[in-house]
Amino acid sequence: MTTLANAEHAEHAEGSARRPTKRLGFNTRVSFPTGEAARGLREGIELFVAAEALGYQSGWAYQRHFDNYLSSPLPFFAAAGQHTTTITLGSAVIPMRYQDPILLAEAAGTADLLTCGRLQLAFSSGTDSWDEVFGAVATDARTEGQRRLARFLAGVAGETIHTVTGQRGPAGPPAGTALKVTPHSPGLRDRIWYGSGHIASAVNAARQGLRLITGTILHEVTEESFPEYQARLIGEYRAAWTTAHGTPPPPVAVAASVLPGTTAELRATYAAYDLERRTQGPAASRPKGALAPTFSADLPKGFLMSPVYHGAPDTVAAAVLADQGLAAADELVLFLPPAFGLAENVRLLTDLARTVAPALGWTPAS
Repeated sequence: MTTLANAEHAEHAEGSARRPTKRLGFNTRVSFPTGEAARGLREGIELFVAAEALGYQSGWAYQRHFDNYLSSPLPFFAAAGQHTTTITLGSAVIPMRYQDPILLAEAAGTADLLTCGRLQLAFSSGTDSWDEVFGAVATDARTEGQRRLARFLAGVAGETIHTVTGQRGPAGPPAGTALKVTPHSPGLRDRIWYGSGHIASAVNAARQGLRLITGTILHEVTEESFPEYQARLIGEYRAAWTTAHGTPPPPVAVAASVLPGTTAELRATYAAYDLERRTQGPAASRPKGALAPTFSADLPKGFLMSPVYHGAPDTVAAAVLADQGLAAADELVLFLPPAFGLAENVRLLTDLARTVAPALGWTPAS
């Protein structure tokens, strides 16, 4: 679904309820060509610095193992936090299947304290793709991921994770000692998100008291368009939150490809990315040497891929305003093409903030 096609629905969108974009963010994979990881990581930090200067409220980074992308978000966020002061630092997402929940809770508490409470960690259950590396388990990946997530949540919440039952050597704590994750960062538990790709997981996240972020791939057998299903997913999440907690739901974030071209050259570049994504799917826009995904644009049955909104800024703004899913969100997170370099990304962040975002009701952070 392209920009022009969605612009035709602008009249319908103007007549429906729409939330103003209160927060603007971006999502980067912190990608790098083979052999240039150090430069890629440093430029990733520079990107957060540039976004903060533009007034962006949030920056998110994707985790990917064994590839030319960021594999360990927490030390990266701790480093980025030393070069920024206001922008929040989010993971979107960390698959829990292969995480040690207690070690991760310790690292999260440490990073959150070092960044003065700016972490916004989003998780998913994960898959069994790397069982041969990390080790198989007796249950399926989702069940195991949810088990580890629950233990992580208990750790960052400051709950007792174990009570010592016997003496553990001369230097160990005495029996009856309640062990809790340290360092504990107050408030971090309330800043844990879930990256949901279908309604059932969004509803479950609401019941768990997790914030919601949705991405550029959704998966459920449906005849709805991507924007229609995303809007319904957000609505179901908010209803489930209110039912479970009796309080208004927290803000919802949505990642999207919104590429306003302020020059003819940029518009051609973004159109080429759209074509690449529609023909190659998740395999599109890879840095040199990155692994190729096992599937392309021919996604498995039930999978939906978000549109790429590109063209002149006014056309892009009209298309975004017409998108039901984006209209339902509180925070727009720009998905940056993974193969883009620092200069290309900064230009895109700048053009979005100065052209399209104000039309969505966004005000830059001071």
